[in-house]
Amino acid sequence: MYVKFNPSALLPLGLLVGSAFSSPAFPQQQPLGQDDISAAIRIHSKKPPVDAESLAATIKTKNLLDRAKDLYTIAHISEHEYGHPTRVIGSLGHLGTVKYVQQVLSSLGGYYTLGEQVFPAVSGSVYEWKLVLGHSDAHARPMSLTPPTKNKDTVFGNVVAVANDGCSESDFGADVKGAIALIERGNCSFGQKSENAGKAGAIAAVVYNNEPGSLSGTLGTPQEHHIATFGIDRDHALPVLEKLKAGKEVDGSAYIDSVVNVIRTKNVIAQTVLGDQDNCVMLGGHSDSVEEGPGVNDDGSGSMTLLEVAVQLTKFSVNNCVRFAWWSGEEEGLLGSTWYAEHLSPEENKKIRLFMDYDMLASVNFAYQIYNATDAEGDPKGSEDLRNFYIEGYKGLGVNYTFIPFDGRSDYVGFIEAGIPAGGVATGAEGIKTPEEVEMFGGKAGEWYDPCYHQLCDDLTNLDETAWTVNARLVSKSVGKYAESFEGFPERTLDTDEIRAAREESKKKWKYRGKKLIM
Repeated sequence: MYVKFNPSALLPLGLLVGSAFSSPAFPQQQPLGQDDISAAIRIHSKKPPVDAESLAATIKTKNLLDRAKDLYTIAHISEHEYGHPTRVIGSLGHLGTVKYVQQVLSSLGGYYTLGEQVFPAVSGSVYEWKLVLGHSDAHARPMSLTPPTKNKDTVFGNVVAVANDGCSESDFGADVKGAIALIERGNCSFGQKSENAGKAGAIAAVVYNNEPGSLSGTLGTPQEHHIATFGIDRDHALPVLEKLKAGKEVDGSAYIDSVVNVIRTKNVIAQTVLGDQDNCVMLGGHSDSVEEGPGVNDDGSGSMTLLEVAVQLTKFSVNNCVRFAWWSGEEEGLLGSTWYAEHLSPEENKKIRLFMDYDMLASVNFAYQIYNATDAEGDPKGSEDLRNFYIEGYKGLGVNYTFIPFDGRSDYVGFIEAGIPAGGVATGAEGIKTPEEVEMFGGKAGEWYDPCYHQLCDDLTNLDETAWTVNARLVSKSVGKYAESFEGFPERTLDTDEIRAAREESKKKWKYRGKKLIM
């Protein structure tokens, strides 16, 4: 069954408006009466019971590719504003993506109760920048969500090396006022370093890497004292640091033209009317792309897999409820999924037995990657069980697999912080494929898993059909297994204090907030 895309249904797209929601777990529900729900339950409960293998057998490569074509068509709606296809939050391409998902779900005969969750999201763009330290171009990269330099103009001042790591206000001496603060990476977030520099009166902040390679990241949630902030590699910082250590003055100039806005955007939630509503398996992918491109792999491959699995699941009845989510604002720092997880009441939190994240499932230079969640690392109990399910799932599909760090790069973060077991699989982003992985998966060593990651070329040519089909079938297996039974899976028994403690403890370990470094 393939629900055909109707482009005319996307126009007019309308405006997103904020409104209160009745339940953070299933917000802003469409007005379905109890009679409608009862009728849907009677109809769908007569269908054969779901199981992992039967659901996986429904996944067809052609349907996945057709959905990718739909998504790419939608991304082109943004061309008149951005000059190229994109589905970044706030764009017509993203609004069209959300409406497309809702259009397909609403055509499924009442199998799902549909809802949407509107929330505020921070969005930023950097248009131009330049950093000169001494007489040399520092080859800097502006931090995401950085404010501009004063009056969006070039500012001039001496370069001052900040003591220690810039994580304390006391690290910034009086000489930082009116200067460009040069700060070593490490121990706290880029945003905190920028804020401390701003409080000390610096005109710009430059964070240099404490390990090989260039440095870019995000300042995260805007703060009053954030200032224009760059990242540079260690090689460009060392000559400046040596001169300053020798007592020599180094002057510099900094320029950033940027804008940071708060907009309204929304998550889409769909939950089966069948199944135990107090025991839900939940899965999600993000509906937005970066501004630079259409995001057909990132995360069109994940979000369209969810949509196809949601369609195919309607052929079956389920014992446990299944809840699908299409998150907004992932590329801006996991905004939608974090908002959702943070606003769950304790009662709703406990209903989610596990959360499965599916982000980038079809990279052309792929590896089959499993997030390495373990009980030993303090991840919520059940996360390791999910990891082990993926291991057996890949074995059953006859392919190799590898592990990747549970380091904060996708939408599982908010759930782990809320004490909910989580995990997922992926096929790789800008990481470099090793010769050993070529032996396991094929492809090219020394190149990115996704050579078009966060670029305009993340289009219909940027999908590996085999990898996508294998992963979509594994996603189906994960839904089928837990929709059938949670037998042997750890119970959710956390109380409010434990949830809060788990959240605070887990926040200490994330190196990323989404695809961008935060510290």
